[in-house]
Amino acid sequence: MAFSITKKNRSIKGEILLPASKSESARLLIIDAILGTEDLAIENLSDSTDTQIMQSSLESLLRLKGTHISLNLDIQDSGTTMRFITAYASNINVKSYITGSDRMKERPIGILVEKLQELGTSITYMEKEGFPPIRVEGKRIKGGEIEVDATVSSQFISALLLLAPKMTNGLKMKLIGKVSSAPYIQMTINIMREFGIVIDEEGDTISIEKQRYQNKNVYRVESDWSAAAYWYQMVAFSEDADIVLLGLKKDSTQGDCIIADWAQDFGVKTTYTSKGVRLTKTEFKPKAIQKDFYNYPDLAQMFITTATALQMEGNYSGLRNLRFKETDRLEALKKELSLLGANVTANDDSMTVLPSKLEVKQGVHVYADHRMAMAFAPLSMLFGPIKIDSPTVVAKSYPKYWKDLESVGFELKEL
Repeated sequence: MAFSITKKNRSIKGEILLPASKSESARLLIIDAILGTEDLAIENLSDSTDTQIMQSSLESLLRLKGTHISLNLDIQDSGTTMRFITAYASNINVKSYITGSDRMKERPIGILVEKLQELGTSITYMEKEGFPPIRVEGKRIKGGEIEVDATVSSQFISALLLLAPKMTNGLKMKLIGKVSSAPYIQMTINIMREFGIVIDEEGDTISIEKQRYQNKNVYRVESDWSAAAYWYQMVAFSEDADIVLLGLKKDSTQGDCIIADWAQDFGVKTTYTSKGVRLTKTEFKPKAIQKDFYNYPDLAQMFITTATALQMEGNYSGLRNLRFKETDRLEALKKELSLLGANVTANDDSMTVLPSKLEVKQGVHVYADHRMAMAFAPLSMLFGPIKIDSPTVVAKSYPKYWKDLESVGFELKEL
């Protein structure tokens, strides 16, 4: 299946109820599982497929806890679930086989597994060393002191942090190298502190003693700033815009809220209200821009595509970890932009795009990547009908994306 997407004008107005943050949801589900019989009421839990996979995986582990039954878990293409569930399963009395999609089997997990093994867990690779699938023989983790390569994935660190209060000896973790996606680690720490966990941060070392999570009874998940970014893109392409995005907070724990500042380069004004944020268009002149996505990888495709469509020269860095996502996002972005006529050069960590006129001559291949689909669909505001293959991939993070586009005047035709 594919969609042909059309927008007959460049006016965009409406009120959008964004999906809930799947990053917050994932952390809350782990905390809820650790709380055990003390049920945590999570309001506005993400309805993404990633969150559903996380939830069902935790339910399966808890159901078989303490039995002699081996559990097979297929977490499909949910990277967060693979990392968080690997850590959680290591600390409960269940034997589990954890696998995923073909792409998931290409995404490294060696750093997390090595550290869990150092802390006293039994994990075996079932195919390729350093990659899923794995077999986990869960038991109470001893904990202790470790050093972790922080340059690959913040989720390795967050998975260990969430589990640390349950470790017999607690956890003292020294982060080595420039921390990748640091705001996500801070999100984890902030949420843990809301549940009463005492965390000591000193330089590059994080220390957590053995302790209990304190139930808040109710926690409301904020709307997803990563999803909001695509509305900033649409407003950037507009001539007349007034969009209200519900459920976003100015003091957000989500790093991607930085888009409110970055999008000023595109003439997008953000006004915070009691309901969320209001986006309007201001006059702007395209200019050369530089951005480092090391801490904000989920904004890369949207931001680079937007700047390229607006014929802005762009010099982008911090892109190396895009190669280990749902697809090789750096290569996918370079290829699809080049096919539209963009002048793109890239290496392992950076990309340069020179101003050039784009033209949609053929459809966009999204490589089964939700962020590719969402980043390229709004181009129809500038260049006419655009064909997007595999449109259902948006369910991974933003199930209502296409319906929300239709609500503001986009026309979708199934091909």
